[in-house]
Amino acid sequence: MPQSTSRSTTNGRDAVTLDRRLGPLDAAAIVISNVIGGGIFFVPVIVAQMAPHPLAMLSVWLIGGALAFAGAMAYAELAALRPRAGGEYVYLRDAFGPRAAFLTGWTSFVAGFTGAIAALALSLADYVGRFFPGLADPTPFFMVPLLPLAASPRTVVALAVIAMLTVLHVRGLGPGRLVQNVLAGVKVTALVVFMGIGFTVGNGSTAHFTADATFAAPGLLLALVPVMFSYSGWNAAAYVAEEVRDPGRNVPLALGLGTTAVVLIYLALNAVYLYAMPIGDLATLPGGRLIDTVAERLFGFVAGNLLAVFGIVSIAASISAMVLAGPRVYYAMARDGLFFRSAATVHPRYRTPAMAIVAQGLWSGVLVLSGTLSQLVSYTGFAVVLFAAIAVAALFVLRRREPDAPRPFRAWGYPWAPGIFVIASAVIVVNEMIRNGRTALVGLAVIAAGLPVYYLLSRSSAHKVRSASVPSHAAKNRNDAGDPRNR
Repeated sequence: MPQSTSRSTTNGRDAVTLDRRLGPLDAAAIVISNVIGGGIFFVPVIVAQMAPHPLAMLSVWLIGGALAFAGAMAYAELAALRPRAGGEYVYLRDAFGPRAAFLTGWTSFVAGFTGAIAALALSLADYVGRFFPGLADPTPFFMVPLLPLAASPRTVVALAVIAMLTVLHVRGLGPGRLVQNVLAGVKVTALVVFMGIGFTVGNGSTAHFTADATFAAPGLLLALVPVMFSYSGWNAAAYVAEEVRDPGRNVPLALGLGTTAVVLIYLALNAVYLYAMPIGDLATLPGGRLIDTVAERLFGFVAGNLLAVFGIVSIAASISAMVLAGPRVYYAMARDGLFFRSAATVHPRYRTPAMAIVAQGLWSGVLVLSGTLSQLVSYTGFAVVLFAAIAVAALFVLRRREPDAPRPFRAWGYPWAPGIFVIASAVIVVNEMIRNGRTALVGLAVIAAGLPVYYLLSRSSAHKVRSASVPSHAAKNRNDAGDPRNR
């Protein structure tokens, strides 16, 4: 069915707008796919090393899930109040100004979304290598002169995956939504079946849930960093709020449903891991081979191959969700004159931020070819927690600044739940800086490197930034009410 073309007037010119086609289940699928990716297939190994007791390990995942849900409810109110593309970029801009907003967008582009996409694409290539070892070969066959870039069979597979999903999401929400929902459905179904069979007929033992090991509170706090990294993506529906029908209702619903489903799956999946092997064995597993190794312990080698196939599907779903969500941040930045201007355009036929999607794909490809990918992701990993905390703090600012603004949804447990989220996130970030000071300082330097870029862009388009500032909530409500896609 051909897509209708909706236009709005911007600076006196007609401009094609994004298409409100996503329902609550579509947006929840984006949350689930964004969260359940490569992290759950290697982070439990790291958590087992930091919290070497079964109950401590499960407790960390439960605490992380509770924090993610509290954050999701805060984002739900913010997204209902500001149903615009961009997620926390919009919330930080309105609460703390364009500089803070730019830094979160800068980090998302430099390493947040792009780094995660690149890392997951390489991980997918490793799973493919289980069946076709030559395709996972990291030996370079071509070096880019004067640049630290190298191509290998492994990077070619990763680049091909990124390219295919980039093209898919450029071509519109229709095909992108279909593929995303199918991948998410297959992922959840396979996980539920795996966990159910694992507990009923798998060769595991409940004795693995007891251990003599001890653990300390600092270890639990440190373990929360990779756990929160694994939960990152619970806010994914907020990035596409401008493309969700009736966002005041459906974005909060999607965030609640998606985050709850992820927390339950993560707790059950970690329990299956512990059922399959003692926590000491879990802590010594090689990275990237967790779920298929667990399947081999429970069911034998053939099941390991089946789970490797599932790993490919699951990681592809996560990459797809990030390819969809990330460009909405750069699109919002470009509308404010703080990114490449072409990234603010919407494709006249497909109604997607095509250039923003392409820019993300290109930089992800550079990171794939770069040997510094793992360092870059580790340096900025804590920024995921940091900027999410600042975005939730924006809820308090906007509640005070705009007390009478219509709020279709109000965060559950306010002010305690979002307050605990902010405090816990601050403790996690401080603990990370104390325990891994050098890594955190380099990460802060990567974030701070965005400041000169911000000043350069803001100076060249200061008039555009001022004109793009968010109108009063009353004017915004009139505009949203006049948009037929919100009805």
